[in-house]
Amino acid sequence: MKKIKTALISVSDKRNLKPLLNSLKKNNIKIISSGGTYKEIKKLKFKCLEVSDFTKSPEILEGRVKTLHPKIHAGILNKRKNKIHLKDLKNNNFENIDLVIVNFYPFEKTLKNTKNHNKIIENIDVGGPTMVRSAAKNYHDVTVITSADQYDELIDELKKNKGSTSLEFREKLSRIAFTETAYYDSVISDYFNKRNNVIFPKKKVFHTNLIETPRYGENPHQKSAIYSKNSSLKINQIHGKQLSYNNYNDIFSALTISKSLPKNTGTVIVKHANPCGVSINKDHLKSYKLALACDPISAFGGIVSCNFKISKNIASELNKLFLEVIIADGFEKDALKLLKKKKKFKINWYN
Repeated sequence: MKKIKTALISVSDKRNLKPLLNSLKKNNIKIISSGGTYKEIKKLKFKCLEVSDFTKSPEILEGRVKTLHPKIHAGILNKRKNKIHLKDLKNNNFENIDLVIVNFYPFEKTLKNTKNHNKIIENIDVGGPTMVRSAAKNYHDVTVITSADQYDELIDELKKNKGSTSLEFREKLSRIAFTETAYYDSVISDYFNKRNNVIFPKKKVFHTNLIETPRYGENPHQKSAIYSKNSSLKINQIHGKQLSYNNYNDIFSALTISKSLPKNTGTVIVKHANPCGVSINKDHLKSYKLALACDPISAFGGIVSCNFKISKNIASELNKLFLEVIIADGFEKDALKLLKKKKKFKINWYN
């Protein structure tokens, strides 16, 4: 167990700071902070030492250099039982920093909000990832928090261990922290590749978010997960049990075709990732019947994707066939009520 005496907080996401600060106060943990985080902590009426007062070095370059200081990184990186490290800290009058709470400048959000290259560049965090990497590397002695979503877990850990954290807890957070810095840098790398029209760079890093873990993989003894660059797949399931790995494969195959068809006309039927019926017709019922007529045998147990709103009369036709998944650009109220009578149908709304 490592008793935490000093914490450094520097966060762009200032949600839920008060419960965290209350916990740090209860455990007599000194807080160091800078910039907007320092102002927020003072606004919440908690004691806090500004980084520039801690380092005796002012913030410079319009805030680009705040925490990039030997006193900060020596305090984080030193091995607490290493005699040489202890001697270096003593000679330089440095002290330990036991807890680092940092989340980064919102680079992805900035990309969505502006095309201004200079603004984008200024939202590349340097000091934050540097502190996080330092703390994560030295997880044997230092706890690192990289998201407001981890505050409750930290508060519980401090309460359970009387102001300390366990090695198991610190190592877990270290793993998450390195993933966070890798993800962050991959987004920046991707931005520069796109800006310079580099389609196939020598090294390519993909950044994705975990969306769902289906019950199992392609077969029952396998595991699976769904990842996406977005925070969701824009698929809203409104009926039926959890989608399986194979369901998703078929859904993506069906949607790829559906989205290529003229809007409000197309029906696609897919089975085991293979199209077995495709039709375009302004008459929605006729569109479905023509798609089914392509291969009515293979359609059994398949997926139907309609790039139009499903009406009650189409729902009546769909109910005549066993289907795994029905996808549509909306459902009329009576149509949905009718389809829901079949419990095994998985009904999804794509937008």
